[in-house]
Amino acid sequence: MTRRIIECIPNFSEGRHTEVIDAIENAIVEVPGILLLDRHIDADHNRSVVTFAGSPEVVAQAAFSSIKVAAELIDLDHHQGEHPRIGATDVVPFVPISGVTIAECVAIAHALGERVGDELGIPVYLYEKAATRPDRVNLENIRRGEYEGLKETIGVDPDKTPDYGPNYLGTAGATVIGARHPLIAFNVYLSTDDVSIAKKIARAIRQSSGGLPFVKALGMLVEGRAQVSMNLTDFTQTPVFRVVEAIRDEATRHGVTIHHSELVGLIPQSALVDSAQWYLQLDQFEHDQVLETRLYDAIADEPSFLEQLAAGTPTPGGGAAAAYAGAMAAALVAMVARLTVSNQKYEEVHDRMSQIASQADDLRVSLEGAASLDSQAFNAVIVAYRLPKGSKAEKTARSEAIERATHRAAIVPLQVARQVTSALKLALEVAQTGNVNAATDAGSAGAMARAALSAAGLNVRINASNVSDQEAAGEWLQELAGLETQAQAAEAQLHAALKQRAGLEA
Repeated sequence: MTRRIIECIPNFSEGRHTEVIDAIENAIVEVPGILLLDRHIDADHNRSVVTFAGSPEVVAQAAFSSIKVAAELIDLDHHQGEHPRIGATDVVPFVPISGVTIAECVAIAHALGERVGDELGIPVYLYEKAATRPDRVNLENIRRGEYEGLKETIGVDPDKTPDYGPNYLGTAGATVIGARHPLIAFNVYLSTDDVSIAKKIARAIRQSSGGLPFVKALGMLVEGRAQVSMNLTDFTQTPVFRVVEAIRDEATRHGVTIHHSELVGLIPQSALVDSAQWYLQLDQFEHDQVLETRLYDAIADEPSFLEQLAAGTPTPGGGAAAAYAGAMAAALVAMVARLTVSNQKYEEVHDRMSQIASQADDLRVSLEGAASLDSQAFNAVIVAYRLPKGSKAEKTARSEAIERATHRAAIVPLQVARQVTSALKLALEVAQTGNVNAATDAGSAGAMARAALSAAGLNVRINASNVSDQEAAGEWLQELAGLETQAQAAEAQLHAALKQRAGLEA
């Protein structure tokens, strides 16, 4: 089975004091289960990139620890460098590597953003797949004006209001957190110190100026040489070799050549294989002809979600199972809706079924991510209970941490309860008016959603009983009771619809 691995590549605004990066790196590797893969320090950019990987839970904790240390050691009021930045920890992307979906990485980005904003008092903006608004999908939009510009506009311009955290800046600046597919940070140095040539080439090749799709590029002077600095955001669409050849052509037009190139951080093996296949003209090449690929496929044996659920570990547990069951319910709803859209017999409901399929897809993605969020929330409770309680200050800090973590452990399953109730209502609608040949699938979706609601409710109730803030607990329980009443009514109507349309007994 595939091992669950995500990659995190935080960028820190420090490249001239290695002791600072050492401290940040130590905070990362102190988290059990972290694999430190790479670090790249650039004095000209005054920026460092650290790459690490592991299971979703440990990577999220390591990212938080690194942001905390960076905020303590990096003062943006005294920082200058070639690379644009708005924070001590400037950007934190999560990338699915194996056994993890992009939806789970989005959920992790949101959870980390909320924690950083609440516990560290750092404004957080979400980008790429985790973005909450279209103008924040692209990192350069968020970073425009840099730290100095953001200091003047945050708290004044509503468009600069962060997704999480305070609406003002401290000396750690703001942090951008998101989820994306693998990105290649790739620089090409030219045989000239004329930075204007690098800027012209960057303008010619980047997507925003009408160049190559999925290419972001800047021209700058680094180590006395003109450099085209790039992010290749989807190498499967615009491969590395195509970018290199485009730069080579543009450089020739300006009477210069490529001197050398460099990677910042790591590159997927398949990107190198694609380039090798193109340059070597291996027309009949298959990717599993790579020795390491064949070996990896042969030895991969990571347990599945259900095997992890059956293991003798606290997580994943009942809350994660509730979210997973809800995701399956939403997936079944989408299936029935699409089976209806593909059948001309139901043409009068095609528009509505298309809407339902889209809504169910959104629910599935969110619930799938919530399975990981639930495990993170419970692990945070465990960590809080393990905090020292010797002195009065330690006892107070421990109590506050337990209360905060338990709140989160209740809110996650409550959100699951909301979403599975919505899935149940959609299951009722596709059972009533969707493709009759898939009516029992709609019924299965309803049953899965109802079970998910029951399981999520258990988790809400146990955590509500363990918090000191009984006013908040009362609100959670009141909302949960309302959701259960709605679900009970929808379930009764669903049974009636199945009996009428599919001839099943209620």
